[in-house]
Amino acid sequence: MQRLDNLRPTPGSKRGKKRVGRGYSSGHGGHESGKGTKGQNSRSGVTVRPGYEGGQTPFWMRFPKRGFHNVARVEYAVVNVGELDARFEAGDEVSLAVLTHRGLIKDPKCGLKVLGEGELTKALVVRADRFSRTAKEKIEAAGGRAETTQPVADPGEEA
Repeated sequence: MQRLDNLRPTPGSKRGKKRVGRGYSSGHGGHESGKGTKGQNSRSGVTVRPGYEGGQTPFWMRFPKRGFHNVARVEYAVVNVGELDARFEAGDEVSLAVLTHRGLIKDPKCGLKVLGEGELTKALVVRADRFSRTAKEKIEAAGGRAETTQPVADPGEEA
């Protein structure tokens, strides 16, 4: 009967490491020991990093680099007020978790930003990290509330 305390690999499925470079009587070659002749990989202790091209200029260095990638960029998942009007009933609470659950947002990224495209006719309580000016105006004009979930400093503002 198989139990966790007596699990073993199938006999013959595991093989020990081939220990090369132990002389002619070891049965694994003597002089070259199955490593070919001379060269970097025949030496002991050699680990060649992936992508190493033997001293030739590596692939990633051969081509010019262009552009700039801002590592501090904060990217938001966006939704328009028109989509909220179509998918929610009056008085509903809208948040990033609710939008993700309903499938309006696939990748939550760093938070939620609500944009002002479309019309909003229902009073909704919208919680997001950011609102565009027009989105905030439209939500409040419809009788709803636009609540900021976490204060995010503008890149131009000094903290």
